[in-house]
Amino acid sequence: MLDDIKKTLWATADKLRANMDAAEYKHLVLGLIFVKYISDTF
Repeated sequence: MLDDIKKTLWATADKLRANMDAAEYKHLVLGLIFVKYISDTF
């Protein structure tokens, strides 16, 4: 179950990266890192 979710997320990320420049998706990645930090802290 968890492996399926992981594979799906990676496949989706690969599709997004193929069409976007690093400068465009850095905001998405930084947002996800922030959400991870907040969820770990609280």
